[in-house]
Amino acid sequence: MKQFRLLLFLLIIATTSVSLSQTVYTTKTGEKYHKASCAYLKYSKKPITLDKAKALGYVACKVCKPTKAKTSNKSNEPNSLSATTKKKETSKKTTATQCIGKTQAGKRCKRKTKNANGRCYQH
Repeated sequence: MKQFRLLLFLLIIATTSVSLSQTVYTTKTGEKYHKASCAYLKYSKKPITLDKAKALGYVACKVCKPTKAKTSNKSNEPNSLSATTKKKETSKKTTATQCIGKTQAGKRCKRKTKNANGRCYQH
């Protein structure tokens, strides 16, 4: 009976440690790791564990933010820059505006964009 309990305990520990490793995704040519739902994984997607991705030199994607531990560490730091970045994040555009880019003919682009830089996907 003791052997059965020990075997069951070891089996539970082994399965728990495997499930705790977070799976992130990389692209064939990229240098960043992403969540499964990230738009940058549209054409290629290779699963990899978070620890292995960090060991291979990959860094987190700034768009999908696959690790929440990094963002919580930044907010805990007593840094004046973190307060200014929070202000910038809250003032993001929510409405579409006309693109500020120029066409080949020299006229202003007619497309709409929500990007913070004011340019559409072509500019």
